[in-house]
Amino acid sequence: MKALAGPTDHVVVVGAGLSGLSAALHLLGAGRRVTVVEREALPGGRAGRIDRHGYRIDTGPTVLTMPDLLDEAFAAVGERLTDRLTLQELHPAYRARFADGSELDVHTEPMAMEAEVERFAGARAAQGYRRLRRWLQQLYAVQRRRFIDRNFDSPLQLLHPDLVRLAALGGFHRLDGRIARFLPDPRLRRVFSFQALYAGVPPARALAAYAVIAYMDTVAGVYFPRGGMHAVPQALAEAAAGAGADFRYGRRVTRLVRAGGRITAVVTEHERLACDAVVLTPDLPAVYELLGRRPRRPVRLRHAPSAVVLHAGSDRTWPGTAHHTLSFGGAWERTFEELTHGGQLMSDPSLLVSRPTASDPQLAPPGRHLHYVLAPCPNTERGPGAAEWHTLGPHYRDSLLSLLERRGFTGLDAAVEDLGTVTPADWAGQGLAAGTPFSAAHTFAQTGPFRPRNLVRGTENAVLAGCGTTPGVGIPTVLLSGKLAAARVTGLRPPGSATRTSRRRRGVVPR
Repeated sequence: MKALAGPTDHVVVVGAGLSGLSAALHLLGAGRRVTVVEREALPGGRAGRIDRHGYRIDTGPTVLTMPDLLDEAFAAVGERLTDRLTLQELHPAYRARFADGSELDVHTEPMAMEAEVERFAGARAAQGYRRLRRWLQQLYAVQRRRFIDRNFDSPLQLLHPDLVRLAALGGFHRLDGRIARFLPDPRLRRVFSFQALYAGVPPARALAAYAVIAYMDTVAGVYFPRGGMHAVPQALAEAAAGAGADFRYGRRVTRLVRAGGRITAVVTEHERLACDAVVLTPDLPAVYELLGRRPRRPVRLRHAPSAVVLHAGSDRTWPGTAHHTLSFGGAWERTFEELTHGGQLMSDPSLLVSRPTASDPQLAPPGRHLHYVLAPCPNTERGPGAAEWHTLGPHYRDSLLSLLERRGFTGLDAAVEDLGTVTPADWAGQGLAAGTPFSAAHTFAQTGPFRPRNLVRGTENAVLAGCGTTPGVGIPTVLLSGKLAAARVTGLRPPGSATRTSRRRRGVVPR
């Protein structure tokens, strides 16, 4: 692994999102002095929070998996996850509702899920689920250390026996077809392949290797932190501050001072911070603008679809609504084509409805409920531009509420208090390329050693972190991104966490 040359005693981390906080903790654990510069008034980045009318609204991800990676970040400064966070494992992880009226609870405990699959689709499907679970576990074991938790300097590093093992497992086949070998029921296949949308690729075209995301969701467990998802960056920031990090909030970085190939200072609107190295976590276009150079790629980066998010409060909830409810439309392949190629809004949307107050009622005023509705939509390169969303947004919000009414959320439109609608225009306003919070799509040409590197040629002491660089999108991979960035600075690979961590150590409480 290539590491930064020269002194790295004082590192400035630009951005207090999850990747920046992870990098800060691993750098502190390696003995570096760390200053974190954040343009907002609080940590979190995309995992922010808004307090509105007594509601505590998470503005970013709602699904937390792989808490071992959080434990690893805390351990870098001698702490444990349980010192800072209390997690609940969600049972079920999801509740899936289908267009034909059927429902399936997605459990991560194997016997519970096997029984649920048998109830839903019969004994043959339950046998297929057992084989699918084993395959997902094998797929993750092969990929974790060799292809995900790894800094790549060359595609030649892929040439390893684990690549042969991945191929033998069918990792280079198509995801949807591979899942179908285990589960003939198309409804079940959706539960284990919709995660490809996070990677920005339709399941019919995504590599089966991306089933590791389904492993995280359906095998490793889904969790929720007391205090909401924003409690995660808060806890990471508190641990980093306790270990000596200097946080500068409300400071926007305006430029980087260079001397030859090295960055010597980070300049904000308020001050100039001398540094030996810098970790840059904003979205790639902002990073490249600060650096004054953009890596050459043979093909332009392709971005993942975006999303419209509704935040809604209400004085009621709806029977059968779990913490996470997947509402699948009748169409499937067509809607993915609309999103990724046609640049159209889904004609029959599949939606994620999260109700965080199901696990933590204190996130809303007494007697109230908080709902979060996520509808995938085209990014602004493929579909409507940011300017168009200013007009389109309110109409699309109304159509989503009407759709949910037809899908069993009777009286939703009249019951909700609109706490905010987020569209691609808002993501673009935050500086996110193509108006998407999901960054560059995980096509084969944008994965592993082919994803934008966390080192930029021509700059000797800067490292990138975040979802646009290696290893990719999602809380687990972004945490790893920060760790990998720290390793570039220190030249040391942090010790990996154990593959299994006791629930007591994680701070997980039963639900």
